[in-house]
Amino acid sequence: MLLSIKSWLFETPSKDCMASYAKSGDNRYLEQLIALYSNDLYHYLVTQSNTHLAYDVSQQTWLKVIEKRHLYQAQTTPKAWLFKLARNTLIDEYRRQQRFVELDENTHLAAQNDKSENDLTSGNSHIDNLNIGSSNISYKAFDAALKQLSFVQREAITLQQEGFSLTDIELITQSSLETIKTRLRYAKQNLKRLLGANNEQA
Repeated sequence: MLLSIKSWLFETPSKDCMASYAKSGDNRYLEQLIALYSNDLYHYLVTQSNTHLAYDVSQQTWLKVIEKRHLYQAQTTPKAWLFKLARNTLIDEYRRQQRFVELDENTHLAAQNDKSENDLTSGNSHIDNLNIGSSNISYKAFDAALKQLSFVQREAITLQQEGFSLTDIELITQSSLETIKTRLRYAKQNLKRLLGANNEQA
């Protein structure tokens, strides 16, 4: 009985393996994080860059998790914190390569997005919740349209389709709520326009 009381008092159970890793540095929790989030993290990065850079930034991000684990706050969504690290790492890498990234919602990435059509995993692209007006749109067409959006519009729509709340997207992009709403509105409008044009050409 005494043992169970001690456990209840001093070992509060937590399903947040990021919080457990931040506190203990135990690699078992890091392995859990990688298993839980590595695929989603890579998919986000590849929509914003290309396969080679996405892989490189993904590896850098996990190194930063190790270095910065003490900065994690348990009230933050673990996945959002990871994506924030990844986003900052990607932008730093673009700047290191002198590939300027314009972060205004009405402009495009100055450096050409050099992904091939096969760089995105089509099965991970989500079109069902966008209300883009056609059930006949292929993942390939959606990915092609997505690549034509500005960096921040593509980012906003990708994060939303990853299941992040607007509050999470605020944290990840370090942007205001109104800015995020504007980016999402423009992104959906542009996707509808681009996908509509593709349908007309088909």
